[in-house]
Formats: sequence, C-alpha cells, structure tokens
Amino acid sequence: MHYSIRSLLQSSILVILSFCISSVAWGEAEFKLRWGHYLGKGPFLEVEQDFAKKIEQRTNGRVKIDITYAGGLGKGNEVMTLAGRGAIDIAAAPPSYYAEQLLYWKVFQMPFIFSSPEQAMDVLAKSMEEFPVYREEMDKMNVIWLFQQPLGVYFLTGPGANCDTIAGLKGKKLRSFGSSVPKAHAAIGAVPVSVRPVEVYEALQRGTIDYSFLNAGNIQQYKLFEPGKYSCGPIMAITGHNIVIGKKAWNRLPKDIQEIFIDQGKKSHAQYLAWLSAFESNAVDSITQAGGVVKDFPSSELNKWKAAAPDVLAVWVKDMEARGKGAMAAKVAKRWKELTGK
Repeated sequence: MHYSIRSLLQSSILVILSFCISSVAWGEAEFKLRWGHYLGKGPFLEVEQDFAKKIEQRTNGRVKIDITYAGGLGKGNEVMTLAGRGAIDIAAAPPSYYAEQLLYWKVFQMPFIFSSPEQAMDVLAKSMEEFPVYREEMDKMNVIWLFQQPLGVYFLTGPGANCDTIAGLKGKKLRSFGSSVPKAHAAIGAVPVSVRPVEVYEALQRGTIDYSFLNAGNIQQYKLFEPGKYSCGPIMAITGHNIVIGKKAWNRLPKDIQEIFIDQGKKSHAQYLAWLSAFESNAVDSITQAGGVVKDFPSSELNKWKAAAPDVLAVWVKDMEARGKGAMAAKVAKRWKELTGK
C-alpha cells in the first residue's frame, strides 16, 4: 500500500510537471496578435505569411501572430477600423475600401495612372518620403503602416471569349470596387458590380457578374478559370492592400520589438515586389495549364478605354478642392505625373 501511494504521488507530480511545461510552451509568446485578412489563405499571400513567421523568429518567440483569412475577423472595409479600435491587432485591407477616410491613399487604386506594378510601388515609396499626409492619414485611422502589397496587372475573367474588345464588354457586368474603377467600367458601357474577392467564384457561377476583374495571382488562387475560362488583359496596374497594426497593439510592444516590426516591414515590402513578377508569370502559366485561356487585350482597345474613362487624377483634385484640400492634392498629382511621365 505504501508503494502504491508513493507511485501515485510520483505519477501526480509527473502530471503536474507535464501540465506546467505545456502551459509554459503555450504561454511562452509574450504578445499574441490577431491579424484580420480580407483575402482567403493561399500562395498569393506567401510574403505576408513569411512576415508573421519572421517576426516570431526575430523576437525569439516573444511575439506570435495568428492570421485569420477570408474576412473571418471582419470584411475588407472593416478590419482596418477594427485594428484602430483595438478589436483586432493587425489588418490587411485595400485603401480603396476606405475611400472617405484615406483620401490620399485611395488614389493608388485608381485606374490608368500607372503603367506597371513596379511603377506604382515606386510612386508609393516616393510619396511616403515626400508627403507626410500619407502617414497622417494612417495616424487618423489609429494605425501604424507596416508595408504594402504590390499587385500584378488586372485581367477580366469570365465564360465569354469576347473580353478583349470594348464592344465585347458593353452591357456586361464587371466586378468592380472603390469609387473610381466603377466609373472607368461605366465609361465603356459596362455595368460595375461590387463583389468581394472571396465571392467572385460564386458570382461568376451564378451570373451575378459576367467578368471578374482581378490579377493573375488571385485568378489562380480562387480558381476563377473554372467558372470563367477566358482571361483578357492586361488592363491596369495599381498597388494592393496595406498591412497595418493598431496603435493599441503597437503601444503594448517594447521598443526593441517595434524596431523589429519596422525593419521586417521594410524587408517584406521589398521582398514582395521582387517576388511578384515571377509569381504572376507562374500564375498565368498555371491558369493555362489548368485549361484557362489567357487572351491579350490589344493596346488599341486599351487606348480607346483610357480615352473614354475620366481623368481620375483631375477628378480627384477637383473633389479634394471641394473638401478644402485642393492645394496639397494638386502638389501630389503634379508629382505623380512627373514620376509616371504624363
């Protein structure tokens, strides 16, 4: 009996020690941060997934970032606000989804300004250096900007083969977003329809839209070549979504960890741009290998489209004048024209 009691005590001690070790392992992350993402999980977000891993590695496990995809913590037009309020910690969201709050940022997602993703990101980098208003807008949202996702060129994707002419798009329902893209679609007689990226597959299946409007990486990720065999492009180049951290979460972090976030943000920003070209090219190859057909959108047709569409920079400056911000907007627009050679 004495032996049994001793064995029982030893077993109990082992269980307690095991529980304590497990608790330490589970709780070793000093800062657990929740990241709300509007896109579904996939290879197109590889650099952002790597950012989270690098932060954990560089802080020796003091920071653990958990990413929830496909709007699980809030839709694209909600997550940045939620991060600013402290409801979540990190957010990934396009600036055009916050058109009334990010009056300067949203211009990065206006059509027919940039000739390539590289040019768009170059203009973004210079704008961040030269115009404090970009960080000021993030400050008003109560978030800290970490880095930007570049986007590949946009394609129209749908079941119809006639997506390579202006005439073929007239009367067609095109997936749209923001405030300027719908105007560009309407300018050629198309019907803009607001659809979230994670809903595009079903929208094509049901005929809610005739053509998606997304980059090759997302066409591949969401397998849009299944409901939409034909992809016509390229059409336009814009920047992608911002990755931000809420100030409430930021202020909890020690200065040394903040510095790691800033440094890794810069590295991920540069890594994303270098990674994009090869990824998008491979995505096009994957689409065709899966049975999709990628058709060129002729420059002659694209020039007709650009001529019909509003001059988005001029329209934006006029709108900003009405808001009492015309002088700064004019400076930004002038600089952008210099940088884009227009």
